[in-house]
Amino acid sequence: MGAIWDIIGNEVTYSSAMRFAVLLLFAASGEWVAERAGTLNISVEGMILAGAFGSAVSYDITGSIPLAILMGAFCGFLVSTIQANLSHRLPADQFVVGLTINILILGLVGFLDNVIEPSVDKASQATIPGLASIPVIGPALFDQPWPLYLVYPLVPAVWWLVYRTRWGLEVRASGEDPNSADVSGIRVNKRRRQTIYLTGLTSGLGGAYLVFGAVGAFADSIVGGRGFIAIAAVIFGGWTLKGSVAGCLLFGAVVSFRLSLPDQGYDGINTEFLTALPYIVTIVGMAAFAHRVRPPAALAKPFLRGLD
Repeated sequence: MGAIWDIIGNEVTYSSAMRFAVLLLFAASGEWVAERAGTLNISVEGMILAGAFGSAVSYDITGSIPLAILMGAFCGFLVSTIQANLSHRLPADQFVVGLTINILILGLVGFLDNVIEPSVDKASQATIPGLASIPVIGPALFDQPWPLYLVYPLVPAVWWLVYRTRWGLEVRASGEDPNSADVSGIRVNKRRRQTIYLTGLTSGLGGAYLVFGAVGAFADSIVGGRGFIAIAAVIFGGWTLKGSVAGCLLFGAVVSFRLSLPDQGYDGINTEFLTALPYIVTIVGMAAFAHRVRPPAALAKPFLRGLD
């Protein structure tokens, strides 16, 4: 209990939690839209990794972090086109496609990383005057590497897109009752593909942020299963945006807790348990909340009538 209170009162813990949570927020914001459309996009892990590698190579060539971040988003989008067209243009199983893409991207990036060995650097710190002085949470929210701040407009923009546009209404209809949506003239599979493209863009941004905003280096193991945790955060959040954000913050806090314990001098805790802790919390959260909320009615169910 003493360790918990020491960590809760430490500003570094909150800053660390925010850095980890933001990666999940990038990926989960797009994945939330895709799942509202009825598609379960397992390839988020591959999209993040592709974005991270693409941004690292771009920075190695151009030396520009903004250009590298754009390239990261583009690489995530490229991966999403494979997922979208195989699972929602051709009648391929979306789970099999997603798992295959993850394995493909991991192997391809591992090979290319050994050949290219891109050199990257961490983005500069951006402090927002006044707000960064708020006790405890100020530095975590407003004194971070500048790519982190891209997530602040992204989350409300995604909410507006889903709930305040006709496109968003058609996306939600495609996830709840695709047959009725089809009768109404909505191209269900097209809308589902578009949501996967959006997931690719946001996940690619998350990969670029991971390289330049959180780590400052690249390795083919840099993602470490966080794409699956982002999917779990959406389910944990009951397929609502605010719930997904809360899930990302919770899982980010767990990762930060794992890393903060040794820094606070608590070295007697089993390291293997600490390493597994984020995934244990993910499983427990899924088991505790997934059956208490209602997913989109057509989630993960293919729509086969006249694939368009």
